[in-house]
This record gives sequence, structure tokens and C-alpha cells, in this order.
Amino acid sequence: MDEATRALVVLSAAIGSGERSAVDAALDGAGEAAAPEAIEEALLQSYLFVGFPGALNAMAAWRERTGQPAGRAAAGGSREEWRARGEAVCARVYGTQYARLRERVAELHPDLEAWMLEEGYGKVLARPGLALSVRELCIVALLVAQDAPAQLHAHLRGALNVGASVEDVAEAVEIACAAAPPARAQAARGVWAAVRARWEGRASSGAGAAGRAGA
Repeated sequence: MDEATRALVVLSAAIGSGERSAVDAALDGAGEAAAPEAIEEALLQSYLFVGFPGALNAMAAWRERTGQPAGRAAAGGSREEWRARGEAVCARVYGTQYARLRERVAELHPDLEAWMLEEGYGKVLARPGLALSVRELCIVALLVAQDAPAQLHAHLRGALNVGASVEDVAEAVEIACAAAPPARAQAARGVWAAVRARWEGRASSGAGAAGRAGA
């Protein structure tokens, strides 16, 4: 993991922990390692996972510490455009589980399914400014400290689906575990172990099948 990405993951883990002093320290570190635009993207997307209060507090701390004015808004587009972008990004993150995800969320409430695609994936996670793999690593870090094992499982797998390496995902988990309560850290490591085992088992099976075909 490069230094800029690591700094954004540390920042996301701090936001997920809800500890103001940790957020302040992580903002200082991010300011030295990452571009301001990338930091603001990490801050903006956090509202999907910690709500507006957490995101507003983190953004306010960033403004106070840097004195930088707000950049130009970049969330333009129609609802139809957000929907199309959201479907494309969500399909990349969830891979073969995409159709089932939409079914499950729609069963909870159809508006939640629409908001997930249009707001979450189309308007926010499809924004320019951060690679999707970096966004997913930051999301993993945001989720570790929360009681959200299903969502953590999905985004651990999602980070791998969009090109993050196993090593980078493992590092993101450990960074976030260091900022999380012990019980949450233990649970997160268990979720990651299950995701990693299945991912590596699938890779091994694919390599074995390719070898047999070549023979």
C-alpha cells in the first residue's frame, strides 16, 4: 500500500472509531502524505457509513486545521445518470453477488435499493478523485469499528473484486483494528479470515483448472 493510500485508510479508520483526537491526528498525517482532493473525497464518502454528523465533524476539523476553502462541487448529474453509474460501480464491487444484493435490499424496502444505487454508488462512490480500489479500502476501514459484519464482508470482497491486493486489504483491516474496540477488532479479523480463505481457495481452484486444461 502506498503512503497516500495508507494515510487515507488511517483517516477512515479514525472516522469510523468516532474518536475526535484520532481524527485530528489522522488528518495531520493525511495532509502530509495525500493530495487535498483525495482527502476530501475520503471525508465526503464517509457520510454513507457514519452518517452526516460524523462526516460533518471530520470535514469541519479538516477545514479548521488547513484553512483550505471548500472545493468546487462535483456531484452533478441527473438521477438517471447517477442510477446508470451506480449500477455499473455496484456490479464491479459485488461481482457475482450483485443481482442477489439488489434482490435482498429491495426486499427490505424498494426505496433503499434505489438510494443505494443512485445515492451511494452513483452519486458518491462513482465520483472522480479516488480510484475505486482506494475507496473500497477506506470503506473497509470505516466499517471495522461498527457492528456491521455483513457490510464489512461485502466490502472486503468488494475491495478484492475491484483490484485491491490481498496484502493491501489485510493491511487496511489491521490499521482499522488498531483503532477499534477489541471485540470489534476480533470480529473483523474473523470476517476477513473467512473472506480471504474463500478468495484464495477460489484462486487456487482456478489455477488448478487452468493447469489441467493446459496439460
